[in-house]
Amino acid sequence: MLYALSTCQWCHKTKVLLEELGIAFDYDYVDLLEGKEQDAALDEIERWNRSGSFPTLVIDNKRAIVGFREQEIREAFAA
Repeated sequence: MLYALSTCQWCHKTKVLLEELGIAFDYDYVDLLEGKEQDAALDEIERWNRSGSFPTLVIDNKRAIVGFREQEIREAFAA
């Protein structure tokens, strides 16, 4: 799950990288959510990333990668 902002270049780069790697993923542009949906997304982000920064990539509900860390993302999905 990728938590991103619609205006964030690093979020966009992360999304493009996941697509290039052929990774199936869901994403939310948190800035475009409203009300309870946005609150729930922010709560989930804080669970994985106390600073609440973007992008926050949660992998299999087991670990998170915060920020555009290309090498770390590639390694996380290398099989």
